Amino acid sequence: MAEPVAVMGAGSWGTALAIQLARNDSPVRLWGHDPALIEQLAQSRENSKYLPGFKLAPNILPLASLAAAVADCKFLLVAIPSKGFRDLLQNLKPLLDDDVSLFWASKGFEIDTGLLLHEVVDQELPRHRYGVISGPTFATEVARGLPAAIACAGNHAPTTAAFAERLRGNHFRAYTTEDIVGVELGGALKNVLAIAVGVADGLGFGANTRAALMTRGLSEIMRLGTRLGAHQETMMGLAGLGDIILTCTDNQSRNRRFGLAIGQGKSVVQAEVEVEQTVEGLRAAKAIHGKAIQLGLDLPIIEEVYRVLYDGKDPRDAVRDLEKRPQGRE
Repeated sequence: MAEPVAVMGAGSWGTALAIQLARNDSPVRLWGHDPALIEQLAQSRENSKYLPGFKLAPNILPLASLAAAVADCKFLLVAIPSKGFRDLLQNLKPLLDDDVSLFWASKGFEIDTGLLLHEVVDQELPRHRYGVISGPTFATEVARGLPAAIACAGNHAPTTAAFAERLRGNHFRAYTTEDIVGVELGGALKNVLAIAVGVADGLGFGANTRAALMTRGLSEIMRLGTRLGAHQETMMGLAGLGDIILTCTDNQSRNRRFGLAIGQGKSVVQAEVEVEQTVEGLRAAKAIHGKAIQLGLDLPIIEEVYRVLYDGKDPRDAVRDLEKRPQGRE
C-alpha cells in the first residue's frame, strides 16, 4: 500500500483533492481546523457543508489533530485560504522531518507582506522540498471524476514528478514544470480578473466585453508575470489562460459570483456574505495593486478592480475610465 498523504484543509477543494488521491489508492488523512466539521465527516462520510453529495472513500481518514494527520506522511498537500497559510506552516514546523515534501493548492499572496506563497515557505520551512498545484479545476467536477488537468510546479523535479504521479489517474492529468512563480501567479491573478468579468456581467454588459476583459487582462497578467520571473508559456498554459477561461466564464467560480454581486449593486461585504466562501481575488487585488506600484507597472484592469473593492469606486465609473484610456497598439 502507498504511503499516506495528508491533505490540510477540509473545504470544498481540499475534500475534492482528498477524493482524487483516494481514488488513486492513496491512504489520505484529511485534516481540518474545525473539530465539529471533522466529527461530522467521520460520522456521515460526507462533507455536507462544503462539498455535499460525495461520499468519502474508506481510505480517507478525517482528523482534527494536526500531529496525527502528518505522522508518517512524506507528502503534505495544503488546501486552505492563503490568509492562514503562514500560521499553518508555523504549526507544522515542529511536526515535520526534513524529508517531508510540502505542496499546496492554496491561491493568492500573503496580504501583509505581498509575498507569494513559495516565499513564505522559504522563510518558514527552508529545508523542505515543495511545490504548488493549480489549473482549471472546479472542486465538484474533480470529485465527480470528470476529465481535468492541472500544472504541478516544484523546486525538485523528481519530487514534483512523484507527487504529480500520486494525483494523476482516473481522468485527472498533472503536468509538471519548474516554473513555481508562473503557476502561483496564474492562480492568484485569474481570481482578480474573474471579479472584473463578473462585475461587467453584473452590469449587463455582453459577451464582447467579457472577451475583451479576459484578453486584455491576460496581457496584464503576462506583463506582471514576466517581470517577476514567470515563463511566458506558463501564462499561456493550464495555470494561466486555462484557469482564466474557467474562472471568468462559469458561475461555479466564487470570484466570478462575487463580481456579479458587485455589478448588481451589492457592497463588498454583502457580496462576500452571498458567496459564503473565501474570495481569494478580493485579497489578491490588494497585493497585486501594491506589486504594480512597486514595479512601476501599468495594469489598468487590475487597478480599476482595486479601486472598486477598496476605494468604493462605482463600477460604471471604472468602466468609463477604462474606455477613456489612450488608444494604443495591441
